[in-house]
Amino acid sequence: MIGQLRGRLADKRPNQVMVDVGGVGYLVAVPFSTFAALGELHTEVTLLIHTHVREDALALYGFLSSREKHFFELLLGASGVGPSLALKILSGMSVEELVPAIRTGDVARLTKIPGVGRKTAERMVVELKDKLEAVTVAEEKLPASKAGVEADVVSALTNLGYDGLTAENAVAEGKRSVGTASFEKLLKAALQELSAPKGRAAKNA
Repeated sequence: MIGQLRGRLADKRPNQVMVDVGGVGYLVAVPFSTFAALGELHTEVTLLIHTHVREDALALYGFLSSREKHFFELLLGASGVGPSLALKILSGMSVEELVPAIRTGDVARLTKIPGVGRKTAERMVVELKDKLEAVTVAEEKLPASKAGVEADVVSALTNLGYDGLTAENAVAEGKRSVGTASFEKLLKAALQELSAPKGRAAKNA
């Protein structure tokens, strides 16, 4: 099984990227949040991979953060949710929005995601609620300084090629303006901080 891919970003589309690893191009399906956070074409990228094997096909699903990959795999545990639908769910709503929607049984909110009908939303609530409780408890035990969203954003930035200290500083600056409620918002704020000449110079340092 492929668990991670590191290589050159040969092509990128909102729902799929191609990673060139030693001359072999791997097509990887990605949620929109991962697509939006990727760098320019031909830069190095590292993706965490979920390998889905069927009798007639092998498909790769990629994520920049372990949190999003883990949630993708949790979604697969719900009846009627396959990899394609799980990817659509993560593209239609961030993890930070999905968790409270499932925990509170907000079916109306879940059905706003394209491809999610009422029955699917109800199964997600029934079958994933207890699992999310366990995940939340585990996250609460992590050190507050590097837990959850901040740690995932730092991980995503280092996967994009920034050194650890530069990534942590950018996340700290981004946190001042947008907080840590949303992975996507904090990542965008950190990337804006790194878009300055000094931030670009630190990349691949």
